[in-house]
Amino acid sequence: MINPSPRATRLLVLLAAFVCAACGLVYELDLVALGSYLLGDSVTQASVVLSVMVCAMGAGSLLAKRFTRRPASAFAMVESALALIGGLSVLALYGCFVWFGHYQVALVAVASLIGLLIGAEIPLLMTLMQRVRRQEAGRAVADLFAADYVGALIGGLAFPFLLLPTLGQLTGALVTGVVNTAAGGLIALCIFRKEPAPRARLLLWLLSGAVVVILLLAWAGSSAFERAAQRRLYGGPVRVSEQSRYQQIVVTGGLGPAGGPVGPAASGGAAARQPGVVLDGAHIGPGQLVDAAALTSVRVYLDSRLAVCGRDQAAYHAALIGPALVGPHARVLVLGGGDGLAARQVLDTPGVRKVTLVEQDPDLLQLARTDPVLSALNRHVLDDPRLDTVTADAFGWLRTAPLQEHPYDVIVADLPGPRLDDADKLYTSEFYGLVRRMLAPGGRLVVHAGSRLWSVTDTIRSVGLSVLAYDADGRGGCGPVTTPTWSFVLASAAPAQGGQTLTLPNGPSHGLPGPLGLPALHLLTEPRGHADRVTTLLDPR
Repeated sequence: MINPSPRATRLLVLLAAFVCAACGLVYELDLVALGSYLLGDSVTQASVVLSVMVCAMGAGSLLAKRFTRRPASAFAMVESALALIGGLSVLALYGCFVWFGHYQVALVAVASLIGLLIGAEIPLLMTLMQRVRRQEAGRAVADLFAADYVGALIGGLAFPFLLLPTLGQLTGALVTGVVNTAAGGLIALCIFRKEPAPRARLLLWLLSGAVVVILLLAWAGSSAFERAAQRRLYGGPVRVSEQSRYQQIVVTGGLGPAGGPVGPAASGGAAARQPGVVLDGAHIGPGQLVDAAALTSVRVYLDSRLAVCGRDQAAYHAALIGPALVGPHARVLVLGGGDGLAARQVLDTPGVRKVTLVEQDPDLLQLARTDPVLSALNRHVLDDPRLDTVTADAFGWLRTAPLQEHPYDVIVADLPGPRLDDADKLYTSEFYGLVRRMLAPGGRLVVHAGSRLWSVTDTIRSVGLSVLAYDADGRGGCGPVTTPTWSFVLASAAPAQGGQTLTLPNGPSHGLPGPLGLPALHLLTEPRGHADRVTTLLDPR
């Protein structure tokens, strides 16, 4: 039944266990990462996937006892099924999220199936190990689990450092499925090829081949599938779609009059031939033609969440930044805001001499600098000599940045919303304590608080800053919205010797440049019976 030597066969079985463990962990991480990208809150996604899969693995181990009479054939069928389900899991779940919306139900079903199949692997491999050479159960278990755990280590490291950045989630899962099929075929069709009868062996060959063909066909159609899904998800053609180390960046809109992407002007019009043309308030670089419709239609999505709406971005940034610039504002720190729009709003204000922009994602900064529409929208602010750009995590940068000889008069936190994975730490008392160190006496901090307005207010107050909560009427530029849309917290470090209290600017425009000016702002008061909810790194709320 076994052609290779017992020692070589045993090593090949351990190799199969190693490869299958790596593939299984890649499937698991794919489910966690996809849920985090689509829904946020990676803690919840990881908890659901891990708990469901571990429970299903236990059930799979029990079910595998029924198939230990022909362990090689059973193992090949398990790996073929696992390769098919795991390899197609990202494609299927993403399609379910886009077209059907019942993502959590589908996630639990897929995680359960993958867990059942992974759980069946160890009993079948243990049976094969014992058929190669009878040995003490404890020693056999130790060898098998050592291969399994080391394989899981390799799969866990390959996912973030190799598969995700080079292949992406969808293609990475498909490639993993092909490798998984090969590992199953190695056992039943090569090492233990005499176990299945000739007819069963042929069926196993056909099954493995069919799985590989299906995965290859899925790969061939993945680009068209992704374009269709993104068009459905974002409501229009996707002009830019890239996966950075930190997030998926998608840009829609910004299309020319003929429906084509804005770019180097192909027409021979005067505006196309003249470098440095100003159209509708946007400075356009040489050979690039961007009209008002392109500027207002552009949208930027980060991990499927709307980050920039061209139609209302001016009103949003005016509401965010305008109140903070009442008073001294020569030196300004912008945390986040890699699209450059917050920095543009700040530098448009008279009296600003220096701005420091701290953004984690270099790909977003590069896009803001080179994309014709985004660079027109921010008016090439990243090339402004008054702007210093730092590529770093805001929390880490604040921890290591030396105290400034001339601290910042204004700090703008234009950050991802809370409850979006690692963005939670940017709304904690530890973070605001670091921010306060960088403020000049009487300096001001402004934060977009979103749905956690009062928690953010309490947390900022807990580090000794005076606070004022306000909201602004949204203009509904990107879909139906109710007003007020945006909620903010304005905070101030107490001046050294008295000083003015926090107030909102009067008047409709606060003297800000731009056609939209400052939208209507509303001072908010804490609801009656409100209890303080301070967020910390160890107690996120």
